[in-house]
Formats: sequence, C-alpha cells, structure tokens
Amino acid sequence: MMGERKVNFAQAIREALAEEMQRDPRVVLLGEDIGVYGGIFTATRTLQDRFGPERVWDTPISEAGIAGMAVGMALMGMRPVIEIMYEDFAAISLDQIVNNAAKLRYMSGGKADVPLVVRTQGGSGRGNGAQHSQSLETWFAHVPGLVVVMPSTPRDAKGLLKSAIRDDNPVVFIEHKMLYFTSGMIKEELCLPLGKAEIKREGSDVTVIATSWMVGRALAAAETLMSRHISVEVIDPRTLRPLDEETILSSVKKTGRALIVHEAVRFCGIGAEISALITENLFHDLKGPVKRLTGADAPIPYAANLEKAAIPTEESIAEEILRLMSRQSS
Repeated sequence: MMGERKVNFAQAIREALAEEMQRDPRVVLLGEDIGVYGGIFTATRTLQDRFGPERVWDTPISEAGIAGMAVGMALMGMRPVIEIMYEDFAAISLDQIVNNAAKLRYMSGGKADVPLVVRTQGGSGRGNGAQHSQSLETWFAHVPGLVVVMPSTPRDAKGLLKSAIRDDNPVVFIEHKMLYFTSGMIKEELCLPLGKAEIKREGSDVTVIATSWMVGRALAAAETLMSRHISVEVIDPRTLRPLDEETILSSVKKTGRALIVHEAVRFCGIGAEISALITENLFHDLKGPVKRLTGADAPIPYAANLEKAAIPTEESIAEEILRLMSRQSS
C-alpha cells in the first residue's frame, strides 16, 4: 500500500517520539539510560544526538524522582514522556502517578492539565525473573484519571503513542518486552484514537478479547482452528481505560461466546472487568459462561520452561476455544 513500510515495534516507538518532539518543542524525554545508551530496548536510540541532552534526559535511578519531576513539568506547560525501565519499578513511582498526576485535573476543577506519558515495559518471556516480568496493567486501569494503553503491533504502538503525547491527561503506555523486535507495516504520519478497540480478525463462532503479546497468539490460534471449521473473531482493546465497550459487546452479541486472554494473573485481572461487562449486558445472548485464560496465580518463574508454562500459549488458547465450543454448542 502506498505510503506504508515495514518497521519493528521499537522503531515505531522511536519514530512516534521523534515526530512529536519535532512537532512540539514542549515534548521532552526523561528516564534511565534513554539518552547515551538509547534505551534498554533501543526505543530511544539516536534521539539524544538529534534533539540534545536538554530534551532527552538521562536521569538518576529514582523512579519516584522521575515521575515527580515530570508531574511538575506537565503542570508548568511541558509535555514530558518518561520511561520507567520495567513496569515492576513503577511501584516506586505510584504515589506521583496515582495521587498526583491522576487527580490534579479533577482537584483543580479542570484548571490544571497533566499531559504526561509514562512509557514502561511489561510482561514475561525474557527470563528476567519475578521482579522484572509482571503484568500490572490493572493497577493503573483501576485509577480514575489515568488513560491506560497496551499496543500489540508497531502500527498501534506508533499511532497510539502519538495520540498519548497529544492528550491532556496522564497516560500509562505499556509496551511488552517481547514485541520490540516484531515487525509490521506503518504509515509516515499516523495517529490512532485512544479508547478505540480494533477487530484484528473477523469471525462468527467465538469472540476472543486479547491484550498485548497475547493478541498475536490469539490470532495464531484462530488460524489453526480454521481446519476445524471454527471461525474466531479476535479483538484487541488497545486501550484498557477508557475501554471500548461498544466494540466488545457488539462482537460477543454476534458470536454468543467469549474468551478473554491476558498474561496478568487471573484474580482481579482486566479479564474480570471485561467478563462482568459482557455478562451484565448480554446475559440472555450468551450461549454459555464467559471464559478467561490468564497467567498463573504465581510470580513469574526465572526458569525458561516454567516461565513458558506460566502464561497462555497459542496451543492453550486453541484448546480453550475448543472446550468453549464443545460445552456451549447450541
């Protein structure tokens, strides 16, 4: 297609940052090792050379300090984008993100905007152990005032990050470690709306709502089930808060079956909220209970075989869909 080209996820993030910094001099980057080193996953490589150290700041190792400084900068009219190297480390900065960034617009009666983006990396798959591999998106999605984004493709990463930087609300932008070097097609100038899900694959028998890294696995499972004559619709919410309820409900109303797949643990995961949404609105349209397939209720193991077993796979997603179909056949 004219105007499209192939890039990886990290490149897409870097292009979004560069384009927004070029467009708006108020956009600045802060984080550990994002400047000279170029970011642990290369997403900010070359940006300090291009825009200078006054706009791409290598900070001390203090997540609370990074977030606090960014909140102050946002209140003074700048548009900071901070990087918290691992989502796990966001726990150290929660006071600034949750008790200040998320609440100041409301507490000021709309007089104080906090246009802050928190980029962070979540998920397992790299053998980083229990303290560097968590999926904590529902921590943030629970908080009024925060926008929470989880892209699954380079196109979504670029388009949603550009929109996040332009938004006047604080946005938590969660990038999965295993997606950085996956490739996809993007356009030069691309902004995608926050709060809008995407139907990644159309189907008629069952709806699978998957997030982040699990979207690709759900699509692969759907492909394998074609030989069983099972038509799977795959929806990527892309934004967890605000959640595109209309797209999800419309799909499940059509198929009558729903499976929610995410890497985070089952208890109080985003799947519970989506399940409640579907059940409360479509109870009489369902051909059976809404099902969830999630990460194990345990810290992510370091050992590669145990880490793999702790989260949904293409095979386990396909198996769960088959069980859903067999138990709920009308």
